[in-house]
Amino acid sequence: MEIKITQTRLVERLADLAKIGARPDGGVCRLAVSDEDRIARDLVVKWMQNLNLQVKIDQVGNLIGIRPGKSDLAPLVIGSHIDTVPTGGRFDGAVGVMAGLEVLETLNDAQIETDRPIMLVAFTNEEGVRYRIDMLGSRAFCGFLPIEEAYEVKGTDGTNFGDELKRIGYAGEFPCGSIHPYAYVELHIEQGPVLDREQIQVGAVEAITGISWHEAIIQGEANHAGTTPIYMRRDAGLTAARIIVYLREIANELGENQRATCGMISFSPNAINVIPAEAVMSIDLRNSDESVLKRSDLLLEDFLKKVAQEDGTSIKTRALAWVKPESCQANIIATVSEAAEELGYSQRRMISGAVHDALMLAKYCPTGMIFVPSKNGISHNAAEYTSPEQLEAGANVLLRTILKLSS
Repeated sequence: MEIKITQTRLVERLADLAKIGARPDGGVCRLAVSDEDRIARDLVVKWMQNLNLQVKIDQVGNLIGIRPGKSDLAPLVIGSHIDTVPTGGRFDGAVGVMAGLEVLETLNDAQIETDRPIMLVAFTNEEGVRYRIDMLGSRAFCGFLPIEEAYEVKGTDGTNFGDELKRIGYAGEFPCGSIHPYAYVELHIEQGPVLDREQIQVGAVEAITGISWHEAIIQGEANHAGTTPIYMRRDAGLTAARIIVYLREIANELGENQRATCGMISFSPNAINVIPAEAVMSIDLRNSDESVLKRSDLLLEDFLKKVAQEDGTSIKTRALAWVKPESCQANIIATVSEAAEELGYSQRRMISGAVHDALMLAKYCPTGMIFVPSKNGISHNAAEYTSPEQLEAGANVLLRTILKLSS
């Protein structure tokens, strides 16, 4: 018997969740362990209970719904997150959790008992916006982040993660690191333009990018913009501009999977008629190949030395983050592709240029990801959109993948 998910249920749950933290522009603001997050958690727990799942809350507030299997084998885990960025959309993260609920309800409706238990997890603070350890919940779930350290993380609003988790009633007792999954599968919108542009329904993710983040502080000398000859300047702004241009050269040199971006920059004294004395900038390097990511770091390091000497400036750098890229498990990638092909959906293999909870899980157990298109590649934006038909395709592939892996 071939079973498929019910599109209307999936879309309705997404719409109901999007009402919590809804913004006037149609977007969603549901920051981790905020009051909005508490209300959303209450709703997800209610949905889990309605499906007769065994609900557990772990020490960092991860919501875990367990559907027992025929035997006490290692569980198959489905997951994602329900927190958003301040100007988020209604699909990022939420699609994976709502599709997980729909998959489990479909199994219930069909009275299918899987060999393995299936767990649905809504991870805490994936975005890392309010509390700047991204993927905090999945890190702790895998035992990579000590609970005491997680509780002490300070928020951008001056709050304390542990205190806020207790305040909203989601500091659970179920021990982190105690679940050892057989495998983990996450459905997510692509957050990029490839599937939409190529009109492909499903992406089977082969690897998740690694990240190298830096802050560069460039020191020059403030002087009059009109009276100081160009050859006598120590212009921190010029050095910053040259670094930004060089980032594109790094990307071009290292191939299509390399990303290199300056997302933030500030000048001091920041006056129209003053040569900048200081520039502070962020540098974001990404690649799904660890050796190439390290190569991009070396290229940047060499260029910073060269440009500082040429411009008469000085540059200090501070490493902000280094996250090792991870490959998805070959068998799960093949299973996702096979499921899509059997269902008649167009599909392709691809790389995830964004990080997800799956990145942490891939360090812990065999992991796979399924992508569905996001219109024009837009994400973290009120305009974020994935059609009901695209959501249905992704959820059906998730369902069939789960059935194949859980037997």
